[in-house]
Amino acid sequence: MRVPRKKPTRTIAPIIAARLNGRFSLQMQADGSIAAVSGEYSVSLGQFSAAAIDRAGHLATGLPLAPLAGKSVLAQQVHALVRRLAQHGLLDYRLFSPRDAQDLVVIEPQVAEYWPRRAKLSSGDTIVLSRFAYLHRRGNEMVLESPRADALFRICDPAIAATLAALSQPQKISKLRKQGTSLNLDLLGLLLDSEMLIKLGTRDGDGLEANESDRNLALWDFHDLVFHTRSTEGRHTNPVGGTYAHAGTVPPLPAVRPPWPGKKISLGKFTTPEQPASPFAKLLRARHSTRDFDDQHPITLAELAQFLDTSARVLSEWKSGADVDGGPEVTYSSRPYPAAGSAYELELYLTVSNCEGLARGLYHYDAGSHALVAIDASAQQLQALSMAAEFAMDASGPPQILITIAARFGRISWKYSSIAYSLVLKDVGCLIQTFYLAATDMGLGGCAIGTGNIDFFAKMTGLEVHVEGPVGQFALGRGRKVGGSG
Repeated sequence: MRVPRKKPTRTIAPIIAARLNGRFSLQMQADGSIAAVSGEYSVSLGQFSAAAIDRAGHLATGLPLAPLAGKSVLAQQVHALVRRLAQHGLLDYRLFSPRDAQDLVVIEPQVAEYWPRRAKLSSGDTIVLSRFAYLHRRGNEMVLESPRADALFRICDPAIAATLAALSQPQKISKLRKQGTSLNLDLLGLLLDSEMLIKLGTRDGDGLEANESDRNLALWDFHDLVFHTRSTEGRHTNPVGGTYAHAGTVPPLPAVRPPWPGKKISLGKFTTPEQPASPFAKLLRARHSTRDFDDQHPITLAELAQFLDTSARVLSEWKSGADVDGGPEVTYSSRPYPAAGSAYELELYLTVSNCEGLARGLYHYDAGSHALVAIDASAQQLQALSMAAEFAMDASGPPQILITIAARFGRISWKYSSIAYSLVLKDVGCLIQTFYLAATDMGLGGCAIGTGNIDFFAKMTGLEVHVEGPVGQFALGRGRKVGGSG
């Protein structure tokens, strides 16, 4: 007697659905338009038909994306509404099993306009986790993220987390299927599109392919790229700046450290007030942050030229062999501020709002030829940069000139391991103090700014975040009044 064959289990593809951020709800406005509302904050989305608004009501729990690709008028209206929500960063995305409606993964966008896409995969493809991807605990959740990705993935199924761990080694899609892994092609495609995974070619994955097939990425250590993207704005949705996150749980530390017990040696008799202060000592004590500028008497082009000549221009150049066997010849320069290994990886980009003799716009400072080079930028982009600086300084108006300090990261990480990004930040500190002293000496005002949007800068300049990106900002102009803090 023949044993009846067991029917193969039918695989049901998971569903991707858009879901409105839990902090927001959709509300009809008096004029018939619809808005996303959270407390007193409101984002207008425009006017839509009653049927589209009714369908959009499913965004509270999850609206499948596949039907939105339809050609009907209703599908196109709902698709337009969902895309507008995505542009404002008001959505996350569920990947769930239609069998039990349980979430497998929840995708949380980290940049505006993220939209989930599946990269194509076939059985013969070999994939591996990006060396920049990391899985960690966030509260009671497991989260997969990467400084390269536009979204993070909240892992809801423990079996998926286990399979992700297996992808630390290259795996062929056909092999994963034979193992009965829970990691389906839809999720793999989403992870590949988000650069959590990389697809290997015919080689064994060594060399550049193991470093994301990008010579510039090969120069980055994991911790440096994570630090760069998570300590700036533009590539994540974490709170940034003075949020006083621990005000209710941890008392503030005193401004001056309590003294160590032990014998104290007073230095006051060596620095009596009667001694005349040197010009440099006076300059140091006169330094302060200026947040408000006199737009009736703006900085002039001649003053800007002198400021850059004093603080940032190339003074000399030379060549030297790398201190390694068979190493190539390396070019070096000297400038008015110190830099790690004379790398001088920092570049200056000037957003000019009000400078006598210089048109409004974005400029790169060519430190080698002591010249400004205009860069195409829209009025909206320039205004957005200036307004962000104004907000960060808590000022009454935009800076006359906003200097964005960018780093050519490979210039310093080509030589230094483990400490490359920390050296960049130390160089930024040296340059900012030089800016302060030069501005003070010239009777100008300046203010260091602690935040900057690296993704916005990348879109303005066309420079990839990991190739050359912002690491500091400095506002410059003629101060409205003497004084300030900082």
